[in-house]
Amino acid sequence: MKKYNYIASAKKTLKIESNSINAIAGQLDKSFTTLCEKVYNLEGKFIIMGVGKSGHIAQKISATLSSTGTASIFIHPTEAAHGDMGLINKKDIVLLISNSGETDEIVNILPSLKRHAKEIASLTSNNKSTIANSSDIKIQLKSKKEACPLDLAPTSSTTNALVFGDALSIALLEAKGFTKKDFASSHPAGKLGKKLITQVKDLMHKGAAVPRVSPSTILDKALIEITKKNLGITLITIKSKVVGIFTDGDLRRCITKKIDIQKTMIKNVMTKNFKTIDSESLAVDAAKIMEKNKIFTLIVIEKGKEVGVISMHDLIEARIL
Repeated sequence: MKKYNYIASAKKTLKIESNSINAIAGQLDKSFTTLCEKVYNLEGKFIIMGVGKSGHIAQKISATLSSTGTASIFIHPTEAAHGDMGLINKKDIVLLISNSGETDEIVNILPSLKRHAKEIASLTSNNKSTIANSSDIKIQLKSKKEACPLDLAPTSSTTNALVFGDALSIALLEAKGFTKKDFASSHPAGKLGKKLITQVKDLMHKGAAVPRVSPSTILDKALIEITKKNLGITLITIKSKVVGIFTDGDLRRCITKKIDIQKTMIKNVMTKNFKTIDSESLAVDAAKIMEKNKIFTLIVIEKGKEVGVISMHDLIEARIL
């Protein structure tokens, strides 16, 4: 069997497609701005349609728009012809994606789309095509050639459409001032969403669940409290004010120094300079503080008062890390 240079082939494809992306950057004109402004001020939905490979790209663009602050859905043209046209109303803009601009499934429903939608936009490689000529906003992006050596499989053209969708989504995101908090509200179940919305107060231990002893407590008695609450730490308090902490790490240091745990008061070995975090802070920020300082617990404060404890284990369990 003849050996084939797969890496050389891959590099050639990547070069063709990257050159194609660079080329379409210069093809964007005022029609792109018009589309952005129309969608920005849209009261209804931004509906994306496409067939075949363009349909897959349309679905991805719609998903990206939806997750970045622009209400969007994908409707397959065939499904639209069999009832889903009812999802479209006079507040909606429809974007039709077709490289040739002559996709039969889209051409066949153009009269119905014009009756139902507020406006029609198109993304094609031919502004004189049937689909482009039926559009209120027509955007033309031409690829010099497909990466496919047979010039048959959609490659550069679909990459152009995909990148166009990203450019459109990000332009709208930036124009709207979309924030991390907004993004998190669209991704409540994912790891990204959890990182962006979970606050320290959502995970912290509070009240009776937090170990507490007085400064005069003998170490062996303090260890019972630590073991009972299973947090690897105890707070040392005077009239509810935290004056120090004692952790598993402090215990190891005591053992190394051969300190008598049955005679030593905890105030003599406690850590006085402990790290804190506000209860309203993001849990991911708690993780950063712990990692930076090589510690496993933080004291949680609220309006200057201690209200709880959060540990590295809590962050791992909540899949923040």
